[in-house]
Amino acid sequence: MSSIITLIVMSAPLRAHEVFPSILDLRADDGTILIEIEVNAEAMLASVDLSSIIDTDNAENASGYDALRALSPQEIANRFDANWPAFASNFTVLADGEPITFQNNGTIVYPAENDEAVRITRLSLVGEYPVDATEFQVGWAGIYGTLIVRQNDIAYAPFTGTVSGGELTPPFLINGGSAQTGWQVFASYIPIGFDHIVPKGLDHILFVLGLFFLAARMKPLLVQVSLFTLAHTITLALAALGHTSFLDDFFLNTFNIEFIAVVEPLIALSIAYVAVENIFTKGLSPWRPYVIFAFGLLHGLGFASVLAEFGLPEHAFIPALIGFNVGVEVGQLAVIAVMFACVWQALRVDRGENEVMQGFVLYGVLFAAAVALIVLNPPVLQGLAEGPVWLFAGPLALVFALCALSIQMRDRVAAYRQIVAVPASVAIAVIGAYWFIERAFL
Repeated sequence: MSSIITLIVMSAPLRAHEVFPSILDLRADDGTILIEIEVNAEAMLASVDLSSIIDTDNAENASGYDALRALSPQEIANRFDANWPAFASNFTVLADGEPITFQNNGTIVYPAENDEAVRITRLSLVGEYPVDATEFQVGWAGIYGTLIVRQNDIAYAPFTGTVSGGELTPPFLINGGSAQTGWQVFASYIPIGFDHIVPKGLDHILFVLGLFFLAARMKPLLVQVSLFTLAHTITLALAALGHTSFLDDFFLNTFNIEFIAVVEPLIALSIAYVAVENIFTKGLSPWRPYVIFAFGLLHGLGFASVLAEFGLPEHAFIPALIGFNVGVEVGQLAVIAVMFACVWQALRVDRGENEVMQGFVLYGVLFAAAVALIVLNPPVLQGLAEGPVWLFAGPLALVFALCALSIQMRDRVAAYRQIVAVPASVAIAVIGAYWFIERAFL
């Protein structure tokens, strides 16, 4: 049990060092192209691979990144300007398939709100392209992570898209008309929503697992997930439409803090609450549906803060919003499906099925496989997990061990609940409490 808590607490995301996408705004007219990009310059200077991590503290050269963060904004601007050739070689804009050469038009590093907040750096680039060119493509090195590309000052159907993995955007018309259709936008925002749950949303993953470990039966699980989905859909939509901005104004004017700074600790508290209730109740209590709905409203506001980083295309606002929400739901269902598959054999034995040896063999193989993944730490899985493999394989290995133990002690009343569900809920509650303290006070 202590190992589970240690493993997952160590994976707690430090919000101040969370990796966000970069945003590129492009303007072009009469052979001149102007580009502004908002980036995390310290991460680029430290050669942090932003494509493979969700938090800079997990980077191999995190110490170098932290050392750069200690420098003044002007020092960072000077270092980035000196490092301009390296950046320029990793940044690509094509006009009708031919590369454009850019000049550094100035670097501005904005002061952070506090010592823990990520600093934003704005890069200004200027280049020339043939006046008879019709299409652009944009991309950069995969190490720089996700880039949001937005075409500005276009009256008709400007292009908006995302690019990562060292790829280029699809060709888009210089004079506009390349905006994605509603269905294309819908499809492109599904993976964004999914990615926010798996692998980046450790807090949302734990909340969903808290719902799961109350009782691994269809009715209570369906009630909880349905209410949670309805609630976070409501606040996600309201926030995206700008109808929750009064909360931002209220907290800034009254307490001088951003509303999201209140939401994040409350999300952590919601994780702790559902896990604690799992320990002391065996089924769906009369008040739990109302509590889940209230917590769902909070999580929707958290989703909205992530969606705001990517932005919503004005011409296809609703498809993007729905696509993101569908991605979130698919991610949540994937988490439930994986955990259900992990504990299913232990549940069958606990419910009287005579499959003891089958269970021991299955969990022995799964445990060995999880340990092997931790030891080998395959680069392919690191990329998929956007971090070290042990972050996910470690807790799964311990779940497999607990499931095997519950089969061994199958004659004990409610063996699965006492040996698997309750210890897992204790671990989730400890992590939620830790995150609450970290986000609220540290």
